[in-house]
Amino acid sequence: MYFHRLLPLLMLGLVACTPTISPAPPSASPIASPATTIVPAQVNRVVAMTSLSADILHRLDQTKLVGIPGNRLLRQNPAFAKVPTVSEGRSQPNLEKILELKPDLVIGAAGFHDQTLAKLNSLGVPTLTTKVDRWQDLEALTRELATAVQADPTLLLKDYQTLLPATPVAKPSTLVLVSRQPLLSPNKASWAGDLLARFGANNLATNLQGQSPMQGYITLSPEKVLEADPEVLILVDVGDGEIQKLKAEPFWNQLKATKSNQVYVFDYYGLVNPGSVETIAQASKKLKQVFAAQ
Repeated sequence: MYFHRLLPLLMLGLVACTPTISPAPPSASPIASPATTIVPAQVNRVVAMTSLSADILHRLDQTKLVGIPGNRLLRQNPAFAKVPTVSEGRSQPNLEKILELKPDLVIGAAGFHDQTLAKLNSLGVPTLTTKVDRWQDLEALTRELATAVQADPTLLLKDYQTLLPATPVAKPSTLVLVSRQPLLSPNKASWAGDLLARFGANNLATNLQGQSPMQGYITLSPEKVLEADPEVLILVDVGDGEIQKLKAEPFWNQLKATKSNQVYVFDYYGLVNPGSVETIAQASKKLKQVFAAQ
């Protein structure tokens, strides 16, 4: 049951950038998936259905943002208080609300928003599909949005670079666990895996492949966790008290990381789902602190 609640979170976070712009189609016929083309020449009204794209756009040109998702990151930020929401939590966006905002461009996440984006395309609304599972994707999305609204991304891109270590140094063996049932860990094909690599972490799952509903994540057995025996263990807090239950697992007290008190808890946003520029900065700061102590 827990994994079924976690899966939509992972989908929204892991489908996060190789941007794909889709224009208004010449006819109203249904479109199975968006097609790559040129950004609309004049973009003045943008609905962003992910918190990351909303945050980046707000930093580039807040006057162009007319619709956002209703998630906790944006609700906690007073800068977005007056921007209408087109969805709530992990629910699909409200198509009528989006259309009422008369957007020139709608931004959504690949996989999670496919049906909504396709429907908008069929109604003549240009869309941008995003997928951010590497740092380069974050930079690419920022440049893409800047081009769309005719803004200069230079300062924002420079800010990103300050979040990373100048020269990554090899760090202790590390394992990240994002859920308990099943035990899921990010490999190199995920945002978390790429971020760990940029800090020099020896991610024990980086090259592993296995059966998992989500690309970029592998399923581990308790025996595999014991065999990996990480020196640093990172847990992702997604609520429901799962971390305390994980600490009650039979293998817990047998790990090097737990014996040496090298266990760290991270928020889901920033490490698994980029979330926003601020949550990325918070995750990066914490990774610096974790590995500075090694």
